[in-house]
Amino acid sequence: MSEEPTVIGAGSSLSDVDEGEWVGWQTWSGDAFEQRAGPFYERREENGGMVSAFRAEKRHMNGAGFMHGGCLMTFADSALFTIATDEMAGARGVTLQLAGDFLSPVAVGQLVEARGEVTRGGGKTVFVRGMITADGTPALTFNGIIRKVGTRS
Repeated sequence: MSEEPTVIGAGSSLSDVDEGEWVGWQTWSGDAFEQRAGPFYERREENGGMVSAFRAEKRHMNGAGFMHGGCLMTFADSALFTIATDEMAGARGVTLQLAGDFLSPVAVGQLVEARGEVTRGGGKTVFVRGMITADGTPALTFNGIIRKVGTRS
């Protein structure tokens, strides 16, 4: 008999942002890791696609003064799920694979955004590719695979 996995933060949901720079966006306020790492925000664009974003802060930088690669990959991991919002249709998922190619550095103060597309879906496995930009300059291309593991309660 298969049981659904225990999901930490299972009670989290998207919350509307009502003030500051991110008015009109949503954030996973119940996701402690994403709030510490970002916080990361998301919204649907006019073309129907999803975008994720956050503002680069000093705490996101490495010793050379540029955004730490781990921070960019953490954001890419989060963006996988935002990009796949429609394909996931309320399902929970886990990242099976994530790969990235670093293109240019990200500096403090830059607006970091991720956009992409689902390249294959329709079942329990969802394939995504995307690009992260910093003030519009490509910083990282990424691809990943999500495995659906249950539904949101």
